[in-house]
Amino acid sequence: MTPKSPPPADCLFCRILRGEIPSTPLWQSEKTLIIADIAPQAPFHALVIPRRHAADIGEFMKEKGGPSELSDLFATALALIEDRRIDRKGYRLVINTGAEGGQTVGHLHLHLLAGRPLGWPPG
Repeated sequence: MTPKSPPPADCLFCRILRGEIPSTPLWQSEKTLIIADIAPQAPFHALVIPRRHAADIGEFMKEKGGPSELSDLFATALALIEDRRIDRKGYRLVINTGAEGGQTVGHLHLHLLAGRPLGWPPG
């Protein structure tokens, strides 16, 4: 089951986006912010966060503008990937959804992992 969408005032990523909680910005667009993960699971671990709050990918896509905003998430991630030359050895983009999917923050975000071999299957 997908975590219930918290009010944006209580959402960790919404608070980061509003500047209430410090973060390390790596790249951004009008609709997306990429920050360093504070608990990295790979030598390079960033979070690709939409500026619009949605609890998960399902909620995000059902709202107006979802597909174009999802495209912006990936385009912004790819801009960082190319700038940092992460694409030379490989990387992984992950969207965790729901408790069993590993989602721990109820705001859609992508994990960008690189810098070491990433096994399969994950988890």
